Amino acid sequence: MPVQSTFLRRVIAFDAVTCVAAGALMTFAAEPLAALTGLSADLTRPAGIFLLAWAAVLACAASRPALPRAVVWTIIAMNLAWVAESALLLLLGWASPTALGYGFVVVQALAVAVIADLQYVGLKRAAAVPRLTPSGRVPQKWKPVLRSERAPTLNI
Repeated sequence: MPVQSTFLRRVIAFDAVTCVAAGALMTFAAEPLAALTGLSADLTRPAGIFLLAWAAVLACAASRPALPRAVVWTIIAMNLAWVAESALLLLLGWASPTALGYGFVVVQALAVAVIADLQYVGLKRAAAVPRLTPSGRVPQKWKPVLRSERAPTLNI
């Protein structure tokens, strides 16, 4: 069932912006970044390209007035996968970063974890959007819910 939330859309949009920033840095400054962090350009450049493409997906999602729950869960899962892969990169020795490289990986993983948490909070707080019947009407089961969300009137 689709959900509607300005907060959730803003968090997803913020996620897109951070993906563009990190993706641009990792794609277009891969060599200087490798020199500073010890993270190979062969590792950071493909990750940066992925982030730029993912940012486009996120921007598209953020532009929608309502999102299917499955889409939001997929975004959260992708963010959590990024956090897990960042941890595995360091724990399993897939790279040999400098101290700055460790900091870079840890800080961006923590930032992504916070974004995923905010997206989860936004999903839980989001209002469900009723699906219309084929005739374009709100289903009967939604009418009491929709009526109860109306602003109270003042009887003076």
